[in-house]
Amino acid sequence: MNGSSETAKILLDGVLTHADSFSDVEVALFPPAVYLQQVQEALTGTNIKWGTQNLSQFKHGAYTGEISAPMLNDFGCKYVLIGHSERRCLYAEIGLDQLVLDYIIAEKYSMATQEGITPIICIGESPEEHDQGKTEEVIARLIDIVIKQNGVKALSQAVLAYEPVWAIGTGKSATPEWAQDVHSFMRERIKKHDEYTAERIQILYGGSVKGDNAAPLFSMADIDGGLIGGASLNANEFVSICQAAASNN
Repeated sequence: MNGSSETAKILLDGVLTHADSFSDVEVALFPPAVYLQQVQEALTGTNIKWGTQNLSQFKHGAYTGEISAPMLNDFGCKYVLIGHSERRCLYAEIGLDQLVLDYIIAEKYSMATQEGITPIICIGESPEEHDQGKTEEVIARLIDIVIKQNGVKALSQAVLAYEPVWAIGTGKSATPEWAQDVHSFMRERIKKHDEYTAERIQILYGGSVKGDNAAPLFSMADIDGGLIGGASLNANEFVSICQAAASNN
């Protein structure tokens, strides 16, 4: 929840100015929903895609304040974030336990794919879960629920993002080796159900990625890109991350 129409224009112009330097990697921007039309107009005809930060698991109805998948299609959204750590931690579908929340995320995934929008499913452990060594347990739980609800082959229509909550907004970042181990676990978990899907699915890392740590992260075998947070608010910083991705492509 940052920016204004003026700062959005500055950011878009800054990114588009250097778009040719990372034209061989897929890049998408996720503005606050009120700026979707502005972003759509700026990016149409470019190699950069766009999406939004959340969607409802319902197609329509009396759900004040929610945004539906058909609404996102009206603005040409190719992607949508689902289960972002801040949605989980700050709003958590208020009062619901994590298992119920994981089922809601699986329902949102299903709604997005039904409408032809690629969901980016965010998965990660809290600082407490991290300290208790529950990283794999947390990740396995959501992957298994999504597969149970929709079938493993449906994951080929999705992107996964590992978001270690303990590394978001803290200035900390998992080491490339730690992130690689977690990404490898995610891929192996899917591989137990379907090898083809496991090899094809993109898994992004999203934990305080910046220009100076992007290259070593992206060089890891199972890290296919980044889900960028605070660094995406600065055009030069974001461009340097995109260029790091291009250099490892």
